[in-house]
Amino acid sequence: MKTKYFILAVLTVFTALAGCKKALEETPYTTFTTDYFKSPEGLQSAITSVYAGMRFNYGPIGATLLANMGTDEFSFGDQGNSGQTLELGTYQIPPTNGSILTPWNRNYSNINLCNAILKFAPDVAMSDAARNVIMGEARYLRAHYYLLLVEQFGAVPLDLGSGDLVFTDVAYYGFNRLPTNDVLKKNYASMISDLTFASQNLPVTRPAGAFRLSQSAALHLLSKVYLYRGYSDAKESTDFNNAYKTAMELINNKAKYGTDLLPDYSLIHKQGNDYNREVLYSVERLPLNNVNNEVLSPGTEFAGKANISGNLFTSNYQNAAVVGGVSLIDDRPLQYNRPLRQLAPTAFVYNTVFADKTNDARFDCSFRVMWKVATLRTGAELETFKTRLASVGFALGDTAIYLAPTNARAAQLRAMGKKYKVIGPSEYYSNQNKTNLIYPSLKKYDDSVRNNFQDVSGRPYIVAKLSEVYLIAAEAALQDNRVADAVPLINALRERAAFRSGLNATELAARKEIMKVTAGQITLDFILDERIRELCGEGLRWPDLAVRKKLVERVKAYNPDGAPNVKDFHNLRPIPQDQINSVVDPAGDPNRNKYQNPGYY
Repeated sequence: MKTKYFILAVLTVFTALAGCKKALEETPYTTFTTDYFKSPEGLQSAITSVYAGMRFNYGPIGATLLANMGTDEFSFGDQGNSGQTLELGTYQIPPTNGSILTPWNRNYSNINLCNAILKFAPDVAMSDAARNVIMGEARYLRAHYYLLLVEQFGAVPLDLGSGDLVFTDVAYYGFNRLPTNDVLKKNYASMISDLTFASQNLPVTRPAGAFRLSQSAALHLLSKVYLYRGYSDAKESTDFNNAYKTAMELINNKAKYGTDLLPDYSLIHKQGNDYNREVLYSVERLPLNNVNNEVLSPGTEFAGKANISGNLFTSNYQNAAVVGGVSLIDDRPLQYNRPLRQLAPTAFVYNTVFADKTNDARFDCSFRVMWKVATLRTGAELETFKTRLASVGFALGDTAIYLAPTNARAAQLRAMGKKYKVIGPSEYYSNQNKTNLIYPSLKKYDDSVRNNFQDVSGRPYIVAKLSEVYLIAAEAALQDNRVADAVPLINALRERAAFRSGLNATELAARKEIMKVTAGQITLDFILDERIRELCGEGLRWPDLAVRKKLVERVKAYNPDGAPNVKDFHNLRPIPQDQINSVVDPAGDPNRNKYQNPGYY
């Protein structure tokens, strides 16, 4: 692993953070050493830096594309038809693709920093309780960073030059990835060990207004790692049972861990409710605070740590909202995001998975299908805009666009003479039907509290929810041949999804009954569909499919853009070419391709 520049970058970052207590105070750190880790202040600065490093993985363009693009959930929109987006969406991905550099270049520096924390923490003068919490945080975060690598690349080095999981502060040009089966076993064993420790030593509950880690987050990730290992070449016979037991520990003791399912699905991702009890862990960001969020150029920064997730799923509502030559939606209103049009849902999502949009509220809670007349203009410009609207029979707040749930409903509304744009599913944008540049736009990441329409989001990015723990437990029960145990877990989520405000008790009871499933309906494909309904667009889908070896089957069946090229070797991403090029084989073997994943050389 070529680590030298990673180490130096990390030391620089958290030293700067620790040194900014007073305005204008300047302290030279040209002689900085690892002795800083041996103080409580240095240890805390280090763990803060590791938390902040997760921003690279949740919200920027590369990470968002890598986790969602080219699946049965999402293909590319009309502005995603080139570069790294197109490569991921059509499975013509080379080892030089920019998105794969996001986890590779960023995660190892944070893994090594976790190693440093765990090396020096035992000797720092602090209480055992405080030390165990910091070590629990470091071990959770190290496991999380490793999982992000393993689910994309397969076996990855634990030895960065000084031994497995040992901090290194010297440059190393080897690549300890062989033999891959042995390394993969060690990857999973280390993640399970780290998360077991974290689940026992982190605070039992999460703070009410912050996303410091707690035991509930560790139990969630531990259950997922057991589940993933059960599908892998490193599997052990007890993995699915352990995944189930770990998930059920959290589900059966929700009060202890300070979590619960919300009764209304629409509230989970509602802006202003970011710290609700269903969320186990989010990557922290603060509204209207680009400096704290480590965003240097809010209008142009798509990579780095900028959270632009909401913009990436937004379709071209401005193009669609034109009537009589007048644009009904002007200046990209903050509530509708910036339409970067990188990710578009597949027809499979809105036509099949969410076929029942009446009894199941989750489609309407997840996707925007209606846009109203709006603008950012004020003063005289606003009055001029109102005059233009009146000339075509519209006013501020009127419906401008409606994406009907079925073609029949679209035809019915047109026949009724609705003046707004009505578009049916057969007319939604796809790369096979480009007449309209609009499609249901994921709204889970909407952020109307921004400095201007180009600003990035200051909302936390949800990483772990209790609802996924239910799905993990149900899937583990299914794979452990106890499908009956999966039924109440699935139905808990489906009955919750029946809720809509305004329903009376009789109506709600009837819809809940319709939503229930039986053991005979629960298969792995059903659970994968249910994961879309519950977790659509939440940065989970590509590993969902790849780890379970369902990627090729479902992309071929449900994603016409990826279907022609996707092959079995695409269950892993290529190791970045820069990494391969930098390896110096200790035995002098010039064949660097042996370190690359099959299919990419």
